[in-house]
Amino acid sequence: MPGGGLSKVKSGQAFRADRRRCHRARSTGDPPLRREAPPGLPGPTGGDSISAEFRGTAMHDSHHDDHKDDDVAMRVRALEDLLVARGLVDRAAIDAFVDAYENRIGPRNGARVVARAWTDPDFRGRLLADAPRAIAELGFGGLQGEQLVVLENSDTVHNMVVCTLCSCYPWPVLGLPPVWYKSAPYRSRAVSDPRGVLREFGVEIPAAHEIRIWDSSAEIRYMVLPQRPKGSDRLDETALAALVTRDGMIGTALV
Repeated sequence: MPGGGLSKVKSGQAFRADRRRCHRARSTGDPPLRREAPPGLPGPTGGDSISAEFRGTAMHDSHHDDHKDDDVAMRVRALEDLLVARGLVDRAAIDAFVDAYENRIGPRNGARVVARAWTDPDFRGRLLADAPRAIAELGFGGLQGEQLVVLENSDTVHNMVVCTLCSCYPWPVLGLPPVWYKSAPYRSRAVSDPRGVLREFGVEIPAAHEIRIWDSSAEIRYMVLPQRPKGSDRLDETALAALVTRDGMIGTALV
């Protein structure tokens, strides 16, 4: 693996979920989803870098442009365009709604979970042992979070989450998945070149550290528990939660 270290993929019984999804796709006439995209997909600039796609939040309507070749996404976009053209919905309002759940409301739930784990060792133990039950103590849970597993970063291990099939994601604690999480380049390269992907996010993991890649599925979803920042001993739980980012809980950023 580039840069040393060890990369592992954890699927959480994902292959059975794949077969069921492919069966449903065939029965509805839609093309089956492929589990892995070819490595080394060209980026938006024509090269192998996908930094622009990762950081494309400044592009107008960027959340619409992720899966242009996906039939379902194209139908959704066509429906949205029709509703906008008839004055039934406001595209800016849709964008604001997506931004709120993708970047603010959803991730704030996860940030509270992380901050509580940093300040309460007993809660941390319960969180690592049974995440759905632990997050329920804070009032979170429900759809897409029933089989949540929390992964703890350490001085020797860095965890990163991907869904190589589509975009399985723990909504109750992280909100909506970001555009880049659903992109084919991230889904492929997170497995084949995790250190390279992390560098494009500005994260350099020491070569001696192990990088573990965890593959979310319809049956199990993951969230990363980042390491508590040094020098934060005097911060209370609210202040600590403000330090936690969505990307840190996916594993593509450090806190």
